[in-house]
Amino acid sequence: MNIAALLSGGVDSSVVVHQLCESGYRPTLFYIKIGMDDDELLHCSSEEDIEMATLIAHKYGCKLEVVDLHKDYWDNVVDYTIRKVKQGLTPNPDVMCNKLIKFGVFEQRVGKEFDKTATGHYATTTEADGKTYLSTAKDPIKDQTDFLAQINYLQVSKLMFPIGHLMKSEVREIALKAKLPSSKRPDSQGICFLGKVNYNDFIRRYLGEKEGPIVELETGKILGTHKGYWFHTVGQRKGLGLSGGPWYVIRKDVDANIVWASKGFDAEAQYGYELTMQDFHFITDNVWVDAANGADVTFKIRHTPEFTRGRIFNTDKGYHLVSEERLQGIAPGQFGVIYDADSRICIGSGEIK
Repeated sequence: MNIAALLSGGVDSSVVVHQLCESGYRPTLFYIKIGMDDDELLHCSSEEDIEMATLIAHKYGCKLEVVDLHKDYWDNVVDYTIRKVKQGLTPNPDVMCNKLIKFGVFEQRVGKEFDKTATGHYATTTEADGKTYLSTAKDPIKDQTDFLAQINYLQVSKLMFPIGHLMKSEVREIALKAKLPSSKRPDSQGICFLGKVNYNDFIRRYLGEKEGPIVELETGKILGTHKGYWFHTVGQRKGLGLSGGPWYVIRKDVDANIVWASKGFDAEAQYGYELTMQDFHFITDNVWVDAANGADVTFKIRHTPEFTRGRIFNTDKGYHLVSEERLQGIAPGQFGVIYDADSRICIGSGEIK
C-alpha cells in the first residue's frame, strides 16, 4: 500500500512512522509548512520541526518532502479566522486547518497520488455497513475527533490513524523504546500561529484596537474598558482586568463595541440548555433523516474530554440541540460537534448560531 504520512516533528507523528514501518510499510513523509518566514510577528520557525522530521526519515529510510502551503493557509484559514472574529464570533482555526489544508489542499495536490494518508491525530475509524465512520480515540483526554468534525467522507475513508488506539503515555513509551529523536519533545499547543504566536498580537495585527465599555449585564453599570470586542469570547473568565470577580463575558454588541459581563460562578446569564447549529455537516451520512421528532446524541461545544447528553431536532432554522445539563458559555461561531448516543461515532458538526 502506498502511504503518505504527515510528519510534524513531534512525538505523535514520529510514532506513526515507527508503527507503519514496524508493520512492513515504507511511507513517504511530508512536512506541511504554513508559517510566514518573512513576517517578524507571525513568523513561525519550522527549522527545528523539519530537522526532527529529517532525523525520523533518515532513521527509517523514508523519503521526506516539505510542502509549502503557507499562502493557502493564510488565504483560507487565517481569512476565515479574522472574518469570524470581526463578526463577533468565536472561530475554530484547528477545525478549518484540517478540513481545508491538511486534508484539502494537500490531498488535491499531493495526497491524491497515494492510497492512504496517515496522521498523528488521536482518532480512529470504524467500518460498518460498507462505510467508514470517524470514531473516537482510546485516550479521552487526547481525542481529537472534534477537530476533525468538518472533514468529508472521501477524506475520512482515506485516512489512517495509527496511534488512535493508544494512550498518550503508550505513545511516549514507544518513542522512548524506539529511541526516536522526538521522544521527549513537549506537545505543541495548537496550530502554528496559535501555538507559537500570541493570539491577541495576531488579532491586533489585523483588527487593531478600539476602546469600548465593559458593562454589567444585570445593572447596566460600566465596570471598565476593553481594547476591542474582538479580543473577547463568550464564556471567557480571564483577561477582563476587573476586580471583585470572577467576571464572565456573557455577550458582545459588535455595532456598539460593548462587552457585557456578569459576576459569579452561578450567574444564570452565562448558562443555557439549548443551541441551534447552521450549515450542519455530516461526515459519512445523514443519520437523522427523521429527526423532526428528535434523536438522542452526545456532543461537545468546546475541546474537552467530557461528552454531554442531549437530544437533537431537525428544524427549519437548523439542527436544534437540547442539553440534559446546563452549558456554560455557549459561544456563537464555535462548532457544536455531535456524536452518537454511545459517544463512539462522530456524526458531524455545525456552527453555533
